[in-house]
Amino acid sequence: MSLGKALPLNGFPQKSQHLSELRIVLMGYRAAGKSSAGNTILGREGFDLKRSAQCVKRHGEVADRHITVIEAPGWWRNYTVEFSSELLKQEILFSVSLCPPGPHTVLLIIRVDTRFKEIHRKSVQGHLDLLSERVWSHTIVLFTCGDSLLDTSIEQHIESEGQDLQWLLDKCGNRYHVLNNQNRSDHTQIKELLEKIEETVAQNNGCHFEINRNSCFHYNVLIQ
Repeated sequence: MSLGKALPLNGFPQKSQHLSELRIVLMGYRAAGKSSAGNTILGREGFDLKRSAQCVKRHGEVADRHITVIEAPGWWRNYTVEFSSELLKQEILFSVSLCPPGPHTVLLIIRVDTRFKEIHRKSVQGHLDLLSERVWSHTIVLFTCGDSLLDTSIEQHIESEGQDLQWLLDKCGNRYHVLNNQNRSDHTQIKELLEKIEETVAQNNGCHFEINRNSCFHYNVLIQ
């Protein structure tokens, strides 16, 4: 699959439906911009920018939708999952159960202004795999610090980063979005993100991601 064909994912082929409720989990390494992204999505200072060792849950009304956002604590960017604490792993597992019956999407937060190397790819893969292989079909890469791109397009940036970032995007079905947390007055970027989440749900046949009591992950038809 070539970059040229894979990356124009800003249009999804599946027909999406406007959902009155969206449930979102934010994941990523420390200092990736999860809290800022959550605040930009909600349009208010709902998340404290100080690091938390536990999941944080916030609600809001955005673009005619009731939004639930869960921020999972971040892992160390340069360390694989084997070096993460059991508490962190438990919180990652716990995050998807905080918005029952399950999140419509996991937004994987990646800073666009830092290089994405093999160790970062391994770290991301290991931590998301805690949620099972199925989580990838519900995951969207959310690039933060979009203002740092300047005149570079996100497609040019992805191509310049090389195979590790492209592997990650392939794993997520080439679903991505760029967020500029410095320009919260641009409501279009949030409107487009919410539409991409709805398109992701459509790609999953109207299903959300769910964890059952036995920590087994499965698809469940979304009932509206």
